[in-house]
Amino acid sequence: MLITAKYVIIFFGIFLIVSGLVMFFAPSKARGILRKAGSTNLINYSEITIRMIPAAGLVVYSELSRYPEFFFIFGWFMLLTSVVLFFIPRKIHHAYSLKCAEFLKPHYFKMISPLSFLFGLFILYCVI
Repeated sequence: MLITAKYVIIFFGIFLIVSGLVMFFAPSKARGILRKAGSTNLINYSEITIRMIPAAGLVVYSELSRYPEFFFIFGWFMLLTSVVLFFIPRKIHHAYSLKCAEFLKPHYFKMISPLSFLFGLFILYCVI
């Protein structure tokens, strides 16, 4: 279980790094992806369920990470917010993602992309 959790977290870190790169080099594509959040039942519930996998990994692996308290709290935060999202109507979730996509112009995606990239590196550093 711990080995699986470790590799799930490693893939999560890589995902964050790749997301940061997409946000920087293809901000319009990242914005388009954000617009799709919650757009269909399949996308909505898949997105929420998939988000719970690295969250559980963070909780399970927290004691072996470099920052156990952070991993434990952040993992539970992700899990609890995912559970809340299951109960929020899909149309509200989609409307919120559209509102965020409208606000976040492509140059904003470029500006915040280093945060995703650096957070992904931080996650990898804590596990490897």
